[in-house]
Amino acid sequence: MAATSRAPFTFDHLPITDQSFENALDKARSGSRLNVDDAVELLTTGTDTLGIDPLRKEQVLQAADQRRAEVAGEVVTFVANLNNNITTACNTGCLFCNFKDSAYLFEKRYNGHHNGFTKTPETSRKTVEDALNLGISEVCSVSGLHPALVLNSEHREILNSSPEYHNSIHYKSAENYHVDPGTYCDQIRAMKVDQIHVHSITPEEADHAKRGTDWSYRDVYHELKKSGLNSVPGTAAEILVDEVREIICPGKISTTEWVCAMEAAAAENLPLTATIMYGHVENEMHRAMHLEVIRDLQDRTQMINEFVPLSFVYPNTPLHKRGIVSTGATPSEDELLMAVSRLFLDNIDNIQSSWVKFGDSQGLKMLSCGANDFMGTLLTEEITTRAGGKFGQFRSFNEYVGMITAVGRIPAERTTTYDQIVELDTDCPPFGPTLGPRADGTPMLSKTIPSTILS
Repeated sequence: MAATSRAPFTFDHLPITDQSFENALDKARSGSRLNVDDAVELLTTGTDTLGIDPLRKEQVLQAADQRRAEVAGEVVTFVANLNNNITTACNTGCLFCNFKDSAYLFEKRYNGHHNGFTKTPETSRKTVEDALNLGISEVCSVSGLHPALVLNSEHREILNSSPEYHNSIHYKSAENYHVDPGTYCDQIRAMKVDQIHVHSITPEEADHAKRGTDWSYRDVYHELKKSGLNSVPGTAAEILVDEVREIICPGKISTTEWVCAMEAAAAENLPLTATIMYGHVENEMHRAMHLEVIRDLQDRTQMINEFVPLSFVYPNTPLHKRGIVSTGATPSEDELLMAVSRLFLDNIDNIQSSWVKFGDSQGLKMLSCGANDFMGTLLTEEITTRAGGKFGQFRSFNEYVGMITAVGRIPAERTTTYDQIVELDTDCPPFGPTLGPRADGTPMLSKTIPSTILS
């Protein structure tokens, strides 16, 4: 019997298997490599009954927590980082997103009010410069697909010389806009201050950065790496099954293209993260298939440092406003997705719990469901907040220490790629970052957070 479908869509892939929950759980406990059917059984707590069985769920969570202890130990890591998103201008039209603003609103011919933003490279540099003084070791930048954003000056020249197909590739010259975002390479160079680690340019952005050319994804990431890019966020993944993507993000690249971009970044020796955004129209089979795509990618590249399950935040999104979904994932679904990620992804050591998505209480619960990382300080967060997230935009080291020690685990600061992990001496407060280029252990909250970061 199939698990209950989340939405009234007719899918080719349904959560139906010939496997049993008991066999899947035995494989998980023994450390055997799971297949998609095993993952479906664990995600549903058995397709022989409807709904989530609480006793079976606890068995899955216990297996995942044991695996977490074996792989990552008792340390819970987090990073001192800043989100510096460049622009909300985007015409892609993803139904799960409320971060975007129609790019028309940013044009000089539009004089009305809107709540979006576009940053120049100079503004990005000032924002990162100010955050460096707070001790960050990473700047993360994920942005809308502004029509004027191009890879570099050569890309701009190519597109300006071919006006006949600008509409088909979503390009307009920066002269049409109140604020010129510069190029992707300009923005990366601007954020590369004092050798800060720059984590940016999703596969979707890489596709935007080569539109209208015959360039490969590797060409794009090669140029970005020369400009200072250090690692690539594997967002824009959502669910890596095209029949789901056709509903929630029909304007985005396909699963195959997403994988090709990630492989290209890995070929340029750029470390990767990977994500899943679940709890909307997909079912448990789609979630399991997504995990298989990620595991196969890691088998080929060995460049994924962490996997991040992102529970869909729905209130302000078109999916909710149009009545396509009425809610997101339940806490039990969140816990099972986290646990099965740990059990299925046997080649990825670090699984992250996002306090932005889950909140403090549920985020901490995830640390006993297979997660060993608790995200980062962020300093500011816009994407989830604009979608209706209620769990804040900043996390201090003191808060991290208090929460992590409260659940009996060991707090530790890390770098983006986990190559440095420093356990905090919980007997010696106050606590502050030490791994950033200007970090000296001073607590972030003892310094005034500049308006350039908060704006």
